[in-house]
Amino acid sequence: MRIVLVGPPGAGKGTQAAFLAKNLSIPHISTGDLFRANISQGTELGKQAKAYMDAGNLVPDEVTIGMAQDRMAKPDAVNGFLLDGFPRNVSQAQALDDALKADGMKLDAVLDLEVPEDEVVKRIAGRRICRNDSAHVFHVTYSPAGTEGVCDVCGGELYQRDDDSEETVRKRLEVYHTQTEPIIDHYRAQGLLVTISALGKVTDVTERAMAALQTEDRG
Repeated sequence: MRIVLVGPPGAGKGTQAAFLAKNLSIPHISTGDLFRANISQGTELGKQAKAYMDAGNLVPDEVTIGMAQDRMAKPDAVNGFLLDGFPRNVSQAQALDDALKADGMKLDAVLDLEVPEDEVVKRIAGRRICRNDSAHVFHVTYSPAGTEGVCDVCGGELYQRDDDSEETVRKRLEVYHTQTEPIIDHYRAQGLLVTISALGKVTDVTERAMAALQTEDRG
């Protein structure tokens, strides 16, 4: 299957993408991984992206699209792929449509992980990270530390990253609503949109998504 995964920040896209890709035996292609791979390998697209990033500018759509096209052409993606973080806007979605059509392919489904905005804020703003090891992550509501402000693993100080503040989260949501959310209507018009609730346990959301995709695959 060829799938695009969409949803607001905090919807759990990265987590669900990993599980779904494994269950469907297709590669998980994330924008972050594309950028890191191209930059570390010194590809021409990677050099272009790095130049924009070093200058503090957004990487143009055509560079991101080029990276995605190169990755989708790899042998492991011949039977499908799951795109996470791409496309981010309608122009990228249209470019993806055109690229797939040129290769005689098309998307099978666009999976929209639906989460209420207040829950997004609660999920992200509640994160607390250990200063000693960023892999030690807690949440004030869902997985609190035994002692407030102290890492259960190493005793380090727990803190809230600037990116996780409520103000920053709400700004990220504004960007999502303005730039990315319009692709939902783009794909709904094509009959590709599959919307599921991303509330509840990770495993429950995965099962919900797999059931929806399998129903979609049967037509």
